[in-house]
Amino acid sequence: MTTLTQLEAADFINRSFKPLPRAYGDALVEAALGDQRIVTLCADLVPPTETDRFRDELPERFHNVGIAEANMIGLAGGMARSGEIPFCHSFCAFITKRVLDQITMQAAYPNLPVKIVGFLPGIATLLGVSHQAIEDIAIMRAVPNMAIFEPSGPEYHAAMVQLALEWDGPAYLRMKRPETTPTAFTPMPLEIGKGVVRREGTDITIISAGLCVHESLNAAELLSQKGIESRVIDMASIKPIDVDLIIESAIKTKAVITAENHSVIGGLGSAVAEVLMDEGIGIPFKRIGIQDQFCEGGTTPYLMRKFGIDADAITRAATAVIQRKKSK
Repeated sequence: MTTLTQLEAADFINRSFKPLPRAYGDALVEAALGDQRIVTLCADLVPPTETDRFRDELPERFHNVGIAEANMIGLAGGMARSGEIPFCHSFCAFITKRVLDQITMQAAYPNLPVKIVGFLPGIATLLGVSHQAIEDIAIMRAVPNMAIFEPSGPEYHAAMVQLALEWDGPAYLRMKRPETTPTAFTPMPLEIGKGVVRREGTDITIISAGLCVHESLNAAELLSQKGIESRVIDMASIKPIDVDLIIESAIKTKAVITAENHSVIGGLGSAVAEVLMDEGIGIPFKRIGIQDQFCEGGTTPYLMRKFGIDADAITRAATAVIQRKKSK
């Protein structure tokens, strides 16, 4: 019998102990090699936040503060005032909900370039309520000066670093590390305040972010089999959001649903609804996300299915919205 001798926090994400790609972590190191101002802070979660290479190659610019996220944000505020660009790392639930006061007063109010990087978004964790960030976007959207970016896959992870650096102020990156080695991919660019049209269609628009983009694309294929063609938008820039693309899509398809790995209260769906209402656009609309409830631990596919944010749930919602559109 083989005895496993390596045990670290990464075990909760990857139980194979096989090396996983670090698209985000590698991009952060490359950016730091070209910019001496970039420093990295971590709250004792080095492998799960892909900061181990930075620790090993740039140790003088790496700071493991321990399980002390509030102190980490305070330190980062001081570093930013001194001319550095700190990237702070922990799990999404810990680096937003636990430290909102520090984020507000030490980073956002003085509009400092503190980059807040959270892993394990939404219900993408076995570890249950304490580790599930289902309200982090709602919290961070309400903080002035704060930008929010969420990639839909590893091909966009390197772009997260670039977006954070381009944003003149504090930014929140909502990251999901691959649990298995992904198929070969080409890094793709993103723009601040711009969504990406991943699929064209004229019957309905599905606006999603993060893990739900893949589910939305799968749902679009299922809908196509029913003769419904969906426009799928990857809204990686949640704040600032792509107002023009939302309006254009609503006018084009005359029906919109949103899908997110987050509460339906205050997240991407709320942001899209605000745009539509501000513009006076009244069309069939539906938000797909975690309802006003807590979840439990489980595999990501199981939880997405149980709490209604997988491809089947998106397909059902889109079909219902299309029926409302036809009945108008």
